[in-house]
Amino acid sequence: MEKVSLYENTIPHETIGEFGGGRVLLRPASPGTGVIAGGGVRAVVELAGIANVLTKCLGSNNPHNMVRATMAALRLLKTPEAVAALRGKTLAELRGA
Repeated sequence: MEKVSLYENTIPHETIGEFGGGRVLLRPASPGTGVIAGGGVRAVVELAGIANVLTKCLGSNNPHNMVRATMAALRLLKTPEAVAALRGKTLAELRGA
């Protein structure tokens, strides 16, 4: 089991996961977009509870590598609160409010 950072039914920021020769790009999407992904990437993203996301497979399209690269990308996600803490700012300062 892995913990995944979500922000309003999508991911908080763009990320690229790598495993072997495969790379997966995950981008946040606006509400109503749905899961734009194929094969193993779609299965992993849906099981993680992400409702709106755009993905692109880069490099090798071996299904095993794509699933592992997707998991690596999801592990790299950080919450907005964690990013604000790393930068020594409040969440309002980070968002520009």
